[in-house]
Amino acid sequence: MLKNQKRAYQYGLCAVALWSTVATAFKLSLRYFEPVQLLLVAALTSTLALGSLVIKQGKLPLLRQYLKERPRYYLALGTLNPFLYYLLLFKAYDLLPAQQAQTINYTWAISLSLLAVPFLGQKLRRRDGVAILLGYFGALVIATKGDVLGLQFDSPLGVGLALLSTLIWASYWILNTRNQGDPIVSLLLGFLLSLPLILVATWWLADFQMTAWQGWAGAIYVGLFEMGFGFVLWLMAMRSATDTAPLSNLIFISPFASLILLNLLLGEEIHPATPIGLALIVIALLVQQLKYGKRYRNQITPDA
Repeated sequence: MLKNQKRAYQYGLCAVALWSTVATAFKLSLRYFEPVQLLLVAALTSTLALGSLVIKQGKLPLLRQYLKERPRYYLALGTLNPFLYYLLLFKAYDLLPAQQAQTINYTWAISLSLLAVPFLGQKLRRRDGVAILLGYFGALVIATKGDVLGLQFDSPLGVGLALLSTLIWASYWILNTRNQGDPIVSLLLGFLLSLPLILVATWWLADFQMTAWQGWAGAIYVGLFEMGFGFVLWLMAMRSATDTAPLSNLIFISPFASLILLNLLLGEEIHPATPIGLALIVIALLVQQLKYGKRYRNQITPDA
């Protein structure tokens, strides 16, 4: 792909615009579907969309090749994402106000720096410590609505699941560092291998009685734009960029834009502590970028 910074910004802004809407889509869909039902429809939608893209690119034979070469590796990827990650994340959204679940989820990059110590052999430095303290303190401010001393949570389980989902997502990206295959084909293969797990989980945790069209509409939207094309657009942005540094900073628009949409479309009142906590998390991520530089910015991928 030819390098073109203007085109990279266009792709990046489109991805950020899509990601800014998904917290609202999650919450609307969960009014009609159980978390695992939302995951099932969204994952199926994303699998079909990614499959169509892979077929169009003429890369379908790579699926069989990758599966034959590393079956357990791709099963592990699919188990982490989409199965465990989105199952935990959707349940957190079900239990918490969307503004809390979404902003806590942005601490996944902090989790990544912690997990990189045992799994990638990296060392924590002073700057890492500052970022970790700022990021998790920001999450605490959001979860307690500013009452950090009282430690009163809307849902302790929801906060715990949101934080656990960041560990799952960080684990996925650490495991993904060992992936030399085509990223879209690899993502599709992970989704395909996760579908049996999601079907069993739907049978066990809920049922297949999904009749509300609103739930279907929301889940299909999530599958297309959160799990599927958002990732593709961001990948295209990174591959088109002549300088990824300013491009990667676009992701910090997403959580603030998402709060505005939550207020306008869901009528969710934004607590004063939420933007304060979110600002602390964003500062923590920027502190990390000072250390990791270009390598970190190339890897970072936002989420709802």
